[in-house]
Amino acid sequence: MRLLLASQNAKKRAELEELLRDLAVDVLTPDTVGGIPPVEEDQPTFAGNARKKAASAARASGLWTLADDSGLEVDALDGAPSVRSARYASEPADEARNNEKLLSELAGVPPGRRGARFVCALALARPDGTIALELRGEVRGRILEAPRGASGFGYDPLFLPDEPGPAAAGRSFAELSGAEKGAISHRGRALRELARRLPEVAPVPVRAKGAPRK
Repeated sequence: MRLLLASQNAKKRAELEELLRDLAVDVLTPDTVGGIPPVEEDQPTFAGNARKKAASAARASGLWTLADDSGLEVDALDGAPSVRSARYASEPADEARNNEKLLSELAGVPPGRRGARFVCALALARPDGTIALELRGEVRGRILEAPRGASGFGYDPLFLPDEPGPAAAGRSFAELSGAEKGAISHRGRALRELARRLPEVAPVPVRAKGAPRK
């Protein structure tokens, strides 16, 4: 099966390939199929944007297509920045300014009221653009009062996961290794569910042992 990932993000592609390693899936990116049309992410929900991107790219390419939309929702800000996460402070996106704005908006808010969650919505479209599968992953935590850590991207230095269990051990997302973050992150959870559900909706055989990816 050839699966188009509607993103040029190399980290997303590597993560998807690793999680689908036992299935006969060859993950493609837009540059390998001649590009895909730009899509305005103007829907009010993560799921809506994921559906729109997946359907557009599938119709343009004639391939099974996976798209995602993800972001941060902060309880004290009535769910903001939500679908505006990447462009919270400005157009074009600027991660440093986004983090500065978030800290400014939460100035004076005590730790007990700084709850938040990262959300990832996935949409899998058939080659004709109809949606075959929608999935969601999320992780709860709280927003720190100052950045911590040098790994990750986006709001990772400000996000402290606080779900039960030792997975993060009091470290921000930016203080975790890629593997540690992937084990508990919103995107990791959604992608693992995709790996489990994909054979139910698409013609995906198990990859023969030792068979190379194309």
